[in-house]
Amino acid sequence: MSMQSTLRAIADSKHEGVQSVGPDDLVSDAVAKMKSRNIGALVVLNDDGSLAGIFSERDLLIRVVGEGLDAKTTKVSDVMTPNPQRVEASMTVEEAMRKVTEERIRHLPLVTGETLEALISSGDLTVWALSAQKAEIEGLSQKLGVSVMKNKALIALIIVFFVLVLIGVLTN
Repeated sequence: MSMQSTLRAIADSKHEGVQSVGPDDLVSDAVAKMKSRNIGALVVLNDDGSLAGIFSERDLLIRVVGEGLDAKTTKVSDVMTPNPQRVEASMTVEEAMRKVTEERIRHLPLVTGETLEALISSGDLTVWALSAQKAEIEGLSQKLGVSVMKNKALIALIIVFFVLVLIGVLTN
């Protein structure tokens, strides 16, 4: 696990499939699905399974609530983020973190060709990065511990050597 891991590793670690709605579904239904699954976004899929967009909490807040629309009569397609940027499984976690930070996006549809495989969130990336840092710190701590033990042994040998030299000097 590292920042150079690919998004494939994150996608493989996700236990749930991609949650989706259709463009003609009502916002109220999309929100109910997001609430029941405790997620912040849904992919919006056309009838042929192709990616039409993403509907997120931000879309709900800005485009529905902020505009005074009725969630029970508004279609997802009217307020979703259309044609979201897609990423491929070969992208590294580090590259993906840079992308979400620089472009201020929170959800990355992971596609292979035209097939949607996963929705990678900024939260997924953060959890991965923290785990990678923890693993690196533990690895460095182990190396440091081994190094300290080697240094203690070397110091003990030097002390023994000096003691022997002193004994030799004093007995002569």
